[in-house]
Amino acid sequence: MPMSKQLVFCVTNDLNFDQRMQRICGTLSAAGYNVTLIGRESTDSPPLKPRPWREIRVPVKAQKGWLMYASYNWKLFQQLRKLDADAICAIDLDTIIPVWLVSKLKKTTRIYDAHELFTEQKEVVTRPAIHRFWKLIERFFVPRFRHGYTVNGFIRDYFQTAYGVEYAVIRNMPLKRTELPKQADPRFILYQGAINEGRCFEQLVPAMRGIQAELHIYGKGNFESQLRKLVQDYQLSDKIKIFQSVEPEQLKNVTSQSSLGLTLFEKTGLNQEYSLANRFFDYMMAGIPQVCVNFPVYKSINNDHRFALTISNTEPATIAKAVNKLLNDPVLYAELQSNALQAREILNWEAESATLLQFYQNLFAARP
Repeated sequence: MPMSKQLVFCVTNDLNFDQRMQRICGTLSAAGYNVTLIGRESTDSPPLKPRPWREIRVPVKAQKGWLMYASYNWKLFQQLRKLDADAICAIDLDTIIPVWLVSKLKKTTRIYDAHELFTEQKEVVTRPAIHRFWKLIERFFVPRFRHGYTVNGFIRDYFQTAYGVEYAVIRNMPLKRTELPKQADPRFILYQGAINEGRCFEQLVPAMRGIQAELHIYGKGNFESQLRKLVQDYQLSDKIKIFQSVEPEQLKNVTSQSSLGLTLFEKTGLNQEYSLANRFFDYMMAGIPQVCVNFPVYKSINNDHRFALTISNTEPATIAKAVNKLLNDPVLYAELQSNALQAREILNWEAESATLLQFYQNLFAARP
């Protein structure tokens, strides 16, 4: 197996908080690949941490919208032209154009990592002009990325049916942990992840009026200002605390201290309906029961392991009832917690990463 291959990965986010890419880069670096991860430098980006792989941040003045995407893609193209690589990987559609261009110019192997079904996000699918633009990008570029992987079988099947590509499935499993949960007093409910449209904040905030516990939210995203207004409008600032993103190790400690987690999505766009969020597994790995939408991928996994209390809709009353049931039913809580601790022995990155390593071994065996 060629262990000296140069791999370059491209994302649009802040590298310090991307647990998924840290796991991928860490696994490949440990296997002997020379890995470079490129991301976007924001005005509030903290210093990069020392890593076993190389990290590069591309500074972009615009922080959101079309100007940000256009500026970052142009600078990413320039950065990629400077680098030697045996393979370049685009993480989602928002990095796919410069990766394709440079791979064509340099005759380099290109890979598509579909972390989600980008064109079916709520913030995309509900805006016709934006949806048409990204759909054109998807239709043109995805068939030209013959090598790739995604996070679940539905998205794999979607790409195969629509574009004739056969991608691997590499799920967003966390690194295995052995620590037991240490619930804080007073108890609190946890939402971790992007504060984006389609995450049910419009339903969750009013639901908190009927829940006797605090809600702690860790993250940032395109719905943050609307979320803060919702909290203010419902006069719940004493019960709902919004924190900025924290680095993975600190977030693990927060998760272990929470009473339960939330994995909620609206059924708007296929990306939400067939999602497989990192937090679903992060709560499990911490031994924390969770309230989770009963969407197909979550339902399938939970049928096998039953560490979540699933709900069939995300109305405020339904969310409140499920949360209160977990908070006030010690027998059910203990059962789900025990199941989570058993499931983490099976559902972990140490097991899932074998698929990642096999993908790159096969890739370079086919293209010496």
